Amino acid sequence: MALDRNKVQQAVEAGNGILKLAPSWVPRSFMIPGRRLKLHPDDIYAYGGSRGGINERWFSSTTKAANGPETSEFEGLSFVVTDSGEQFLLKDAVEVAGDLLLSKEVFDREQGWNILCKFFDNEGPIPHHMHQNDEHASAVGFKGKPEAYYFPPQYNQTFNNFPFTFMGLTPGTTKEQIRECLQKWEQGDNGITFLTSAYRLEPGAGWQINPGILHAPGSLCTYEPQVNSDVFGMFQSEVEGRIVPWELLVKDVPEGKKHDIDYIISMLDWEANVDPNFAANNKVFPIVASTGEGYEEKWIVYGTKFYSAKELTVKPGATVTITDVEAYGLIVVQGYGDFGGTPVSTPSMIRFGDLTEDELFVTAAAAQKGVVIKNPSTTDPLVILKHFGPGNPDAAKLIKEKTGPTSWKK
Repeated sequence: MALDRNKVQQAVEAGNGILKLAPSWVPRSFMIPGRRLKLHPDDIYAYGGSRGGINERWFSSTTKAANGPETSEFEGLSFVVTDSGEQFLLKDAVEVAGDLLLSKEVFDREQGWNILCKFFDNEGPIPHHMHQNDEHASAVGFKGKPEAYYFPPQYNQTFNNFPFTFMGLTPGTTKEQIRECLQKWEQGDNGITFLTSAYRLEPGAGWQINPGILHAPGSLCTYEPQVNSDVFGMFQSEVEGRIVPWELLVKDVPEGKKHDIDYIISMLDWEANVDPNFAANNKVFPIVASTGEGYEEKWIVYGTKFYSAKELTVKPGATVTITDVEAYGLIVVQGYGDFGGTPVSTPSMIRFGDLTEDELFVTAAAAQKGVVIKNPSTTDPLVILKHFGPGNPDAAKLIKEKTGPTSWKK
């Protein structure tokens, strides 16, 4: 049965423009979970051993995970939870009442909530891979995918096995060398990481990774705002002794091109990969957005028109009113308090299927009116990560027109 618009409006009004969301867990069969998402140890393999362990939590998601033939019906999708305990998909709510949630102007422009945000948590590195741009992703019916990384200190008290990320390719690398790596796929390690550099990951900082850039995320728990698409291609055939099947290289390649090495290499943004100033052009450090009595807010993801994110810290004992121009999703990473009349708290441990008080969606109207946030603790700050969709006017001044060889506005 289709969701009724009135039901969405009732939930919005009951929450003063704020919607409570249930946790959305996603497993990956080719990765080893980092076990920092606060999910109970007995629930890491809640989807079954064949699906792999849960190493991702998706926030305010209207995007279903593209996770193989065993993907469950609602995998990756967020549910709104009403005061009565009734649940409905945020995706359905946006479809029938997008103007109520995002504003009429944004919904008319975007036709949806076009952002995917997640925690990504692994024990070790994952394969060197890339996400297709719009041109290549559209060939298989999807959107291209830029993504951003931020490493919240609250979720990185331990760094796990490999807190380094291989990114791009060493300047001077040739396409023929990549061709040779792909031709050696069935020989075990195809050696692609001999052609790249690893950067040590820094809690409290982040990176911008544009489509077509190779990267092998390391073992820090990562907060990742990104375009709402789940396309990728793995270019590394073995990682930590685990074989990566060719199918994960060509998962999002047209049928007639799955063994066309020239086509596969053409999916790479070559200039961006061999950029001699790769770190200077792609590493992101927090920028203070605003401060006031009892709070500080920083931009932690910025530089592109596709998404942005802030970290809000409300000091112990403070009550503040925070305004934003657009709707946003949020995750509470430290402390507890009251967010616009809704209790919020950071869980110590979560059972699979249980609800939490750490995830909300804030409508555009509520954001523009201003949300009163109270931190009753006498010792602990209340820390909240907030992710915004495309075209956030507050972040427009931070868009990088040109950085190195590629534009973040593509």
